[in-house]
Amino acid sequence: MTINGTAVSGYDGLSVSALLLQRGLPMRGVAIAVNGIIVPRSQWEHARVVTGDAIEVVTAAAGG
Repeated sequence: MTINGTAVSGYDGLSVSALLLQRGLPMRGVAIAVNGIIVPRSQWEHARVVTGDAIEVVTAAAGG
C-alpha cells in the first residue's frame, strides 16, 4: 500500500484509526482517503486497509 505516495508495508488489515496511531499521525485536523474515497471519521474504527490500497492523509491548514 502507499501512504501519501510512499510505499509502506506491515499495516494490512488495520483499521484507519490503528494505522494513524501506529504511524504517529494526528487523529484530529486530518482527512483520510482510501483509493480516492474519503473515509468519514465515524468509520475510522471499522474501515480496514489492505495491500494495494492508496491512502492519502491530508492535514487541515489554517490561514488566509
